[in-house]
Amino acid sequence: MINRYVWLVDTISRYGRITLKDLNQAWLRSDISEGKPLARRTFFHYRDGVEDMFDINIQCDKSTFEYYIDDSGGESNARLRSWLVDSVSMSGMLSNAHDISQRIMLENVPSAREHLPVIIDALKQNRRIRFSYKSYTRTLPTQGIVLEPYFVKIFKQLWYVIGLNVKDGLIKTYSLDRMSRLNLLQETFTMPEGIKPSEFFRDCFGIITNQNSPKRIVLRVEPTQAKYFRALPLHSSQQEEVHDNYSIFSYKMRITYDLKEEIMSHGASVEVLEPKELKTLIRTELEAALKNYQ
Repeated sequence: MINRYVWLVDTISRYGRITLKDLNQAWLRSDISEGKPLARRTFFHYRDGVEDMFDINIQCDKSTFEYYIDDSGGESNARLRSWLVDSVSMSGMLSNAHDISQRIMLENVPSAREHLPVIIDALKQNRRIRFSYKSYTRTLPTQGIVLEPYFVKIFKQLWYVIGLNVKDGLIKTYSLDRMSRLNLLQETFTMPEGIKPSEFFRDCFGIITNQNSPKRIVLRVEPTQAKYFRALPLHSSQQEEVHDNYSIFSYKMRITYDLKEEIMSHGASVEVLEPKELKTLIRTELEAALKNYQ
């Protein structure tokens, strides 16, 4: 049933607008139909299921009798819908591949299944959460952290929750895979008017942010690596100047730990040209690393 919901959303999204007649023809061409037409009553049943499961509204233009995906939720809602459909579609595809399971290589990713549903409930109801947290920089876990969760973000296949630490009075970020003893509290809170998830990490790469002003960051990238940068930009502000033997990528971002680590991960194929402080930071890190091999 979920695969049918995903097919319906994916098909209407690809067409943009489609009549029930054309949708039925596309349905019959797909393997999921098993040769049976998509009855009108069945379509309405699936449409209701899509709304309940994915919060995606399939609307009908009564002047043309065409069905379309309601995008009134904005860009962030569209990104979430795309991510949900892709994730469920991939899950369904893999679940039908038991006979070749040994030929499918997957990454070992810490699961957020245990904690993410609780945090989603907290976001919906604006309720505080309490948990223990095992930071990588501390020997013992911190007990009884009370957080007002503002939003969640996924980065490098790990889920994070960002919110107000009630005791410290500071907005902090916590990784779900390091949490334990997570509980949803009865205490509620009001989201601050100035906190907008789309703006919080706007000038940052990754999950770590700071109060520093965004800088103009310029990278010299070798041709092969430049292809990867084009396929998966580091940041929405990315711009490129193509030269014969290299590319110049420029950004407007804050200098953060995640950005430094990302640049260093590309080794000699990426060189920082600007700003001087980022160039000095990375050079210092590289010099310290070289001492380990002397």
